[in-house]
Amino acid sequence: MKTVGIGVDIVDNKRINSLIKNKKFISRTFSKNEILNSRKNQNKTNYFSKRFAAKESLVKAIGSGFRDGINFRDIQIFNNKFGKPSYLINSKIRNFIKKKMNFNNFELFLSISDEKDYSIAFTLIQTKK
Repeated sequence: MKTVGIGVDIVDNKRINSLIKNKKFISRTFSKNEILNSRKNQNKTNYFSKRFAAKESLVKAIGSGFRDGINFRDIQIFNNKFGKPSYLINSKIRNFIKKKMNFNNFELFLSISDEKDYSIAFTLIQTKK
């Protein structure tokens, strides 16, 4: 495997705490599944902060930012049964990465963490052999 993109983002949880009070922000930024899964989490601020940071770190790893038709809701984060975070790669994101990075076979790796004041996400994009 070859690393072709890395991205990192850190978020001030206080900023997200004030933003998630606005339902329009939530619906513009997070997928229906992410919103549904937030109901299982007691700390909504950190839950949404980590996902916000993960979405930002992915577009940084791609090197595109949020443009060319990609928005926050296109990127979805989920956790497996052990809590490991991952990206849900839909066809829009797959095609966007293929177009921007000029390769077809890739894997995305995600690590997210939080503390009282900050949440951070790190994304790695690697080509498959």
